[in-house]
Amino acid sequence: MNIPLIRPYLPEGTVEGVTEVLQSGFLVEGPKTAELEAGAARFLRVAYCVAVDSCTTGLEMALRCLEIGPGDEVIIPDYTFPATGLAVLAVGATPVIVDVTPKSMNIDMAAIGAAITPATKAVMPVSTFGNPLDHDAFAALKKEHGLLVIEDAACAFGAEFNGERIGSQADITVFSLHPRKFLTAARGGLITTQNDVWAQWLRSYKCFGKGSQATRADTLFDQMGANAMLPDVLSVIALSQLQVADEMLARRIELARRYEALLADVPGVEFPDVVSGGVHSRQSFCIFIDNRDRVMESMRGAGVEVQIGTYALHLHSIFSNNGSVRIEGSMIGSRWAFDHCLTLPLYHEMTGSEQDIVVGMLKSCLKGGRPE
Repeated sequence: MNIPLIRPYLPEGTVEGVTEVLQSGFLVEGPKTAELEAGAARFLRVAYCVAVDSCTTGLEMALRCLEIGPGDEVIIPDYTFPATGLAVLAVGATPVIVDVTPKSMNIDMAAIGAAITPATKAVMPVSTFGNPLDHDAFAALKKEHGLLVIEDAACAFGAEFNGERIGSQADITVFSLHPRKFLTAARGGLITTQNDVWAQWLRSYKCFGKGSQATRADTLFDQMGANAMLPDVLSVIALSQLQVADEMLARRIELARRYEALLADVPGVEFPDVVSGGVHSRQSFCIFIDNRDRVMESMRGAGVEVQIGTYALHLHSIFSNNGSVRIEGSMIGSRWAFDHCLTLPLYHEMTGSEQDIVVGMLKSCLKGGRPE
């Protein structure tokens, strides 16, 4: 038996689409990448979308676009993948790490308020596993303190807050197209914004700082830039999924609800909180349990791939032993989530019988027995 944590969904026509791109000879930053950007902008109901080579690159670009660098502080959550903090370090700014609320696993708004100093220029919250942020609270924060908001929405493609899809509420939002994400290009990222000046800067930066052009001979390079372009051969993979994204989201939500029904009365299982007014994209289906590592090891040994949620940054030396990092608070919430969060398999083509197997094994392991 082998039930994976995630299995990318490749709709009919995906392979043919890749073949067409390979045969076209236009492999990088061509019509398919432009089509992905336009299609994602429509789906997310946002003015501008810029495709780049990774979410991590996208976060760094967002910081550079907003002129955040040495001397500036950026508040980030402790419970997140290291890329969130590494992007801040990459531009020379100071990551200020604060706690999360354990049941939502999203950044603690009170902790943000306590960490603000005159050097604070931005906050980079994470919509953890697809749980959207409370953007009303961030709007109030921006109004009171004048901070910029860059949303690390790596897992939140399709999530909503107050009827609006994530991608338009923050100043700049960055999504991931990693293989574990339900919308994937094998690798890549999407940056969204409502600001046309920032969008133009991002498009130029990802292509060596290239300005607008009439012909190739007229190309001018007029700003700092890098090679962060997303190849067409990858864009076409994400495009095939984007065309059925509503169906994919509905399926993930359906599977998550079935998990919740199956686990509702299981002793020792708790579910994360979803933000009020939010629609969770269910990028990952997580539960909280005691003895997480023991249960995880037993389930993996029986062929069911389960995983931790993510990492507590303050436990890693690149952040804890770094004079360029400031850690604020006890991280009680983050450490609790790190110790108790278990991610169960969830993928588009998962069957009910596979879910039943996962739940049966989980119940057995929670009782301290061997998986059945």
